[in-house]
Amino acid sequence: MASANVHCTNSTDKPISYANNSSLQKNVQSKTRSFLEDAIKDMLNKILPVTCIKVADLGCASGPNAFLPTYEIMNITTRFCQQSHLDSPELQVFLNDLPHNDFNTVFRSVPAFHARLLQDKGVPSGACFIAGVAGSFHQRLFPCKSIHFVHSSYCLHWLSKVPKGVENNKRNIYISKLSPSNVSKAYLEQFQNDFSNFLRFRSEEMINGGRMLLTLVGRSIIDPTSKDCCSLWDLLAKSMLDLVDKGLVDESDVDSFNMPYYFPCKEEVREIIEKEGSFVLDKIGTFEMNWDFEDDDCSKHFVFEKSKSGQNVADCVRAVLESMLADHFGGIIIDELFTRYAQHVGEHLSSEKTKHVSIVLVMSKK
Repeated sequence: MASANVHCTNSTDKPISYANNSSLQKNVQSKTRSFLEDAIKDMLNKILPVTCIKVADLGCASGPNAFLPTYEIMNITTRFCQQSHLDSPELQVFLNDLPHNDFNTVFRSVPAFHARLLQDKGVPSGACFIAGVAGSFHQRLFPCKSIHFVHSSYCLHWLSKVPKGVENNKRNIYISKLSPSNVSKAYLEQFQNDFSNFLRFRSEEMINGGRMLLTLVGRSIIDPTSKDCCSLWDLLAKSMLDLVDKGLVDESDVDSFNMPYYFPCKEEVREIIEKEGSFVLDKIGTFEMNWDFEDDDCSKHFVFEKSKSGQNVADCVRAVLESMLADHFGGIIIDELFTRYAQHVGEHLSSEKTKHVSIVLVMSKK
């Protein structure tokens, strides 16, 4: 089984690094900018004046995206206080990810980030303090009632572990049209358990009236085998089976690999929040992103090229999954696996422009 505990995005010393292949995630954060601004302003209206606001960014990864939420929160807070004729509070930001995350790159980037804040916003380094917190957001991370605002983007679809009872999901690595009926049930139950625990842990750590903004990959309809979530992994499974046919991978290794990952729908997310009961769901929405980030970046002038789009998607997925795949299959097959994957994705996109569905949530701590 795949282990969520060894999962980390590729560091800067890898040929396909997350820092250089996370444009999709950057585009996602830009899409949620208005949600972030509304949540921060609403919170500031309730808690000011305070001397320090403590923010947790869960699943920060590394590279330029790691500082985007902090920059926006500092910008929103500074402008709000100026318009309200209030002194701006200091900001304490906790950047969180698993222990294997490339925190060295994150920490080396702090001086440049402070310089950017000073140049762009006139914010001195003494107004924004940054610390790293290594650990899983599937457990407690902070002292009781210490955090004002929690942010997490494109992380909460990761499960704490592969669901139990999916050993019969042969020749698949996630829920598919061909999966036995128990597989989707097991995945949903694992997500329900993990997300409920996440809410409970954050409730213990946050102040009353604190806010939380979460964005995760999801699906648009009730059916968990819908193509808007399963195609991405179906094509990766197909690529693995290509290597089985070539004798490079044992079929038993594919059969024993399942993704610790779940694409929920809005209805499932809402039900868990209401049942757990620690938070008020202020807003819930969805939006779509093209698989190929260049199609979103340059939509007016974008010209589809099968091989280029396939490679863009494959590099993005590899930067996120390589450590997990190498741990299970061995690193020697990674290049060939993603060469196949890029080809299959390119063929898929040449016949159908499939999109990622994202769910964005704004919640208030009761």
